[in-house]
Amino acid sequence: MPPEEPEPQRTREQDAIIAALTPVVDGIAATLGSFCEVVVHDFRRPERSVVAIAGSVTGRAVGGSMSEIGMGILARGDAAEDELNYITRTPGGKLLKSSTMVLRDSTGTAFGALCVNLDITAVHQVGSLIGQLAGVQDPVTVPTTTFGNDIDSVVDALVDAHQLRHTKPWSALDREERLRLFARLDADGVFAVRGAPGRVAERLGISRASAYNYLAQARNAPPDPESDGAAQGHNDRNGERT
Repeated sequence: MPPEEPEPQRTREQDAIIAALTPVVDGIAATLGSFCEVVVHDFRRPERSVVAIAGSVTGRAVGGSMSEIGMGILARGDAAEDELNYITRTPGGKLLKSSTMVLRDSTGTAFGALCVNLDITAVHQVGSLIGQLAGVQDPVTVPTTTFGNDIDSVVDALVDAHQLRHTKPWSALDREERLRLFARLDADGVFAVRGAPGRVAERLGISRASAYNYLAQARNAPPDPESDGAAQGHNDRNGERT
């Protein structure tokens, strides 16, 4: 079910918080330099959640979408917690150190996020070079995160990532595996996006009716222990924080 429409007073408060943060992003980005990007997300509009941005680390603009990480935070609702100092990689190969801080109104309702992304690619390359000279192997394997202005690309990336976990196509999945796939996508916040069931159906090569049916069954099924990791956000992506 879609979230309840905020009361006018709550809406005004949330709008005021976002308005107050809009000039802050420029100050933070200017202080940290060209390798920094600061973003304000409005979770009330996940398909175009970027309402303020300074810097161009991920190439997004105002009106752009949230990443898989943001969608996972959105899925946890008011139980969402700040995610600090996690490492991800863009599809273009940039290595990012990021922090995502949840925005709340006076009632504790989570309605957005302030994100700071630092491009640490050059720093990591220098560290790797020094390690190689010292004979030390670089053990870090960092997951790729989709950042874009189009929410469909983020939904596609999440569907593809979950399908890869099964190492077999949709047609080869049994009923339990299909329900598990939809449960994980739901836990990752995919279906909070308007039109996502249709997008998922297209990606999987099934009908929209089938997608809605699997989603309904997945939501009514008992919790699956194997899907807990998907609902934890990105804390497990690096073995520490996600």
